[in-house]
Amino acid sequence: MAVGNVAIPQTIYTIDGIKLSATAAGVRYKDRDDLVVIEIDEGSEVAVVTTKNAFCAAPVIVLREHFGQASPRYLVINTGNANAGTGADGKQRAQAICAALASNAGVNTDTVLPFSTGVIGEPLNSDAVIAGLDTALMNLSSDNWLSAANGIRTTDTVPKLASQQIKIADIDYHITGISKGSGMIRPNMATMLGYVATDANIAPELLQEMLSAINEQSFNRITVDGDTSTNDCCVLIATGKASHETIDSAKHPHYQPLFEALKSVFIRLAQLIVRDGEGATKFMTVKVTGGKISQECCDVAYAVAHSPLVKTAFFASDANWGRILAAVGYAGVEDLDTEQISVYLDEVLICQNGGVAPDYTESAGKEVMSRSEITIHIDLARGDASDTVYTCDLSYDYVKINADYRS
Repeated sequence: MAVGNVAIPQTIYTIDGIKLSATAAGVRYKDRDDLVVIEIDEGSEVAVVTTKNAFCAAPVIVLREHFGQASPRYLVINTGNANAGTGADGKQRAQAICAALASNAGVNTDTVLPFSTGVIGEPLNSDAVIAGLDTALMNLSSDNWLSAANGIRTTDTVPKLASQQIKIADIDYHITGISKGSGMIRPNMATMLGYVATDANIAPELLQEMLSAINEQSFNRITVDGDTSTNDCCVLIATGKASHETIDSAKHPHYQPLFEALKSVFIRLAQLIVRDGEGATKFMTVKVTGGKISQECCDVAYAVAHSPLVKTAFFASDANWGRILAAVGYAGVEDLDTEQISVYLDEVLICQNGGVAPDYTESAGKEVMSRSEITIHIDLARGDASDTVYTCDLSYDYVKINADYRS
């Protein structure tokens, strides 16, 4: 069951220039939407980031080959099968899906970008995907964001969707995005797919820079179980329909407020993945301040967030805070003065100057640990840098879900 606020926004803004559909193609499960197509108007700009896993999936390979050859017009996403660990056959299947969609839509094959998610190492039922494309194309609509969010789910228990409107000067900009992910989640992307679109007019080079920067602060700051997937991809689309004026640099007056609005949507989508972590019962924010550089703060935050001992302690509401200190210690920060470190659980100071805080009590720690949302704040007291990572606890159900994943 997902943790905390995972509600779908009351208003889901359509994005002029984007249409979506979700179809039950029978890739793995019967009577469940598992094929999503996103149509992108001509003239739109598209930015992409993909997994850093060397054993990347066939659709990621094909996507990389297509991206940059032509302006993307269609995204095709199947769930139930990752088409990873499938060799040359898997690549041929991904290419066949792109070719079929291109033929049906009357576009060039390299304008189609494929995505897959699900079980690794099994042949993709590409015939089922191809058979479902006609229906998918017929059902394209600008208001199908929620259907698409449901259509890209695998072990996700809730659809993940965020939407926002921002007025800058006299222009109304809209941003809507969906994501999926629940397990095999860690930085360098995660078993996650994310698709965000805006009607802003953003130059292509700047759009890619914005996506890379925002991704580092959102999808690359989450972890459920420390496993980097073979299939992670994130796409940012700017259709340019809101204004004829192009935002072409960070100095443009619309850039910073739009950047912050996009970042807000991305962080919401990333946090939803953690809140829906497989078997999760608690949502944890690991905030590290006082670092010399942000990278060491990130290293410390991930050491704590990845630790199975920390995560299981939080599941049990056990205020065994020594596990946090141990993780900080092995994070690899050079010349770390442990006697300067302080650690808070929400408002409770548990560790001060490297040892137990004078006013700390076990009952106070236990009370915080029993909450469903907790912030671990670690102050390294050696500089002004900071970073934040989002994670969840590790429960019995995580093992059950992943032990039974293929059944």
